Amino acid sequence: MTKQAIDKARQEALDRRYMAAALRLSRRNLGLTGTNPSVGTLIVRDDGGGPMIVGRGVTALGGRPHAEAEALAEAGELARGATAYVTLEPCAHHGRTPPCANALIDAGIARVVGGASDPDPRVSGNGYAILRAAGVAVTEGVLAEAAADLMAGYMNRSLRKRPEVILKLALSTDGMIGRRGAGPVLITGEISRREGQMIRAEVAEILFGIHTVLEDNPALTVRLPGLESRSPARIVLDSRLRLPEESKLVAETGRVPLIIATHTDADPERRVVLERHGVRFIGADTVDGRIALPELMEDLGSLGMASVLVEGGAEVARAFLAEDLVDRIILFRGPVEIGEGGIAAPLDEDSIPPGFRLVRTMRFADDYCNEWVRVS
Repeated sequence: MTKQAIDKARQEALDRRYMAAALRLSRRNLGLTGTNPSVGTLIVRDDGGGPMIVGRGVTALGGRPHAEAEALAEAGELARGATAYVTLEPCAHHGRTPPCANALIDAGIARVVGGASDPDPRVSGNGYAILRAAGVAVTEGVLAEAAADLMAGYMNRSLRKRPEVILKLALSTDGMIGRRGAGPVLITGEISRREGQMIRAEVAEILFGIHTVLEDNPALTVRLPGLESRSPARIVLDSRLRLPEESKLVAETGRVPLIIATHTDADPERRVVLERHGVRFIGADTVDGRIALPELMEDLGSLGMASVLVEGGAEVARAFLAEDLVDRIILFRGPVEIGEGGIAAPLDEDSIPPGFRLVRTMRFADDYCNEWVRVS
């Protein structure tokens, strides 16, 4: 192998290493950046003693400042002549602040390594074009698939005009997700349940059907110590406004937003009562008394919501699957057998819909977890 080929291989390995680090950094604010994706940026320079990170940035809470601006501010003059690793193509359009592509140029960045391409037509390809026109060296598509996967909510909303829908279920050995009339049933172990809480902590919204809420009276918050503030907004499908004022969901409205998707003609007196407790509403179309999910998802997308975790209820899960609205499926499988009176799961590992690809298989003590994503 020639020296040139060896140097190229080393640079490619180095690029993957720092992009992987930028991706890990980007997870810090997943679900907390509003309509913007959570992007990670690292500024790396080498003055002869080996590469060194001189600036780090992640999209700030609410979506501003962008990751590039945060990393450049930390690097200061050390950014001049350095390389920027950015998990998403730098933005190219003027908003409340100048484009990040221009900010990188003005800071004297010599090279930009990008992860995923931005599907936003205002950006797609334009960010890299601005950089190249200014003489900045650009390497695109480093760990692009992993980057796009972490920003799947943003990507989905840009392409499909609705949030990414993540369906998560815990199945017993006999294919059940609960027992009728029994309230919450523990199917998986403590490690799996904590992993499920981490999934909650990285999404913007969590959705349940009213039947499960009435049966289980869940709070739908993140219960991991230190991560309680990362609880996603709660959305309940409740076409007839049956949610009790005394429920845990209502009790938490002062800390975590609660949104009810209901028919516009639902009981106005009940609505006033719940509004006094801080509950918000989304007027939804109904079909045969059920919330019209495709229209609701479009409405959520127009509100800037990027990711919705569907956790509760076989009926709601089946409805999302029937409407072909699910983009990611996460199935936990525990060693518990439920038996008679069990609620059958709407799908299992052998009945994943066409168009999905298995991307992860994990084991947590006695439990297994598999994850699939939509590829078509």
